[in-house]
Amino acid sequence: MHNAQCIRALVHYCIWHFVKRITSRQNPLVARYRSVARGEAADLMLLDGPHLVADALAAGILLRQVALTAEALGRPDVRAIVARLVQERIEMVTAAQPVMATLSPVRSSSVIVAIADRPPCDDTRPYAGSAPLLVVASDVQDPGNVGAIVRVGEAGGATGIVVAGTCADPFGWKALRGSMGSAFRLPIAIREHLDQAVAHARHRHCRIVATVPRGGRSLFDVDLSGPVAILVGGEGAGLSPSVVDAADLRVTVPMEPTVDSLNVAVTAALLVYEAYRQRSTQSTLAP
Repeated sequence: MHNAQCIRALVHYCIWHFVKRITSRQNPLVARYRSVARGEAADLMLLDGPHLVADALAAGILLRQVALTAEALGRPDVRAIVARLVQERIEMVTAAQPVMATLSPVRSSSVIVAIADRPPCDDTRPYAGSAPLLVVASDVQDPGNVGAIVRVGEAGGATGIVVAGTCADPFGWKALRGSMGSAFRLPIAIREHLDQAVAHARHRHCRIVATVPRGGRSLFDVDLSGPVAILVGGEGAGLSPSVVDAADLRVTVPMEPTVDSLNVAVTAALLVYEAYRQRSTQSTLAP
């Protein structure tokens, strides 16, 4: 028997002989998953779908428990995940489809969900390197936007993300789906107030760059190559006038007059990628 066939046989054997089966939505485990999905466990997060579970395993995130449908074992990606779970002795349960529809918070339920520890929050990690590039999101209340900011931050070479004020939880299940695993790899700090985040960035010698829809310097005319903290405000209101006034630099994305503003995640993406372009150019020109 080939090695792959041996692994598949071992996985099926473990699933059918050692894994607990949940057939009722009244099972206490269902309430636990629902509580984590609602953000009621401060140290835990819910991972929904094979992609997030696999990325969490690859990033070294500690999984506490995994629930999956027995039918999911027909999928190669799920079999690979289960083989890793068996190897690491992570607790698994199988759930009937109606139960999985309750465990999974998405409209069309996933075939696998997991409860995992949140990544550790270290305030120094977002400032790694000689020229940290930080995105500070203030009062961004849409979890999808928060997740998109985290994802574009990793993609564009940001060293970290700070969420402040009334931001959506970056480790809530909706934001995690938006970040597509980036939240497991990119350092994220959480601050209760924006002024705390700004003070900490200044202490780390970052220039504070506030994004405004009109009246700032064009993002194509500013230097974003040094230590920078880019501030983006929440949907609708944006950054407060006091925060904008106290910033070192006010930056605007050029737009046609008929457009009032851009989505906050789009704004963050444009600034991050302009910084990425400038830093890449400097790196190419360096002796």
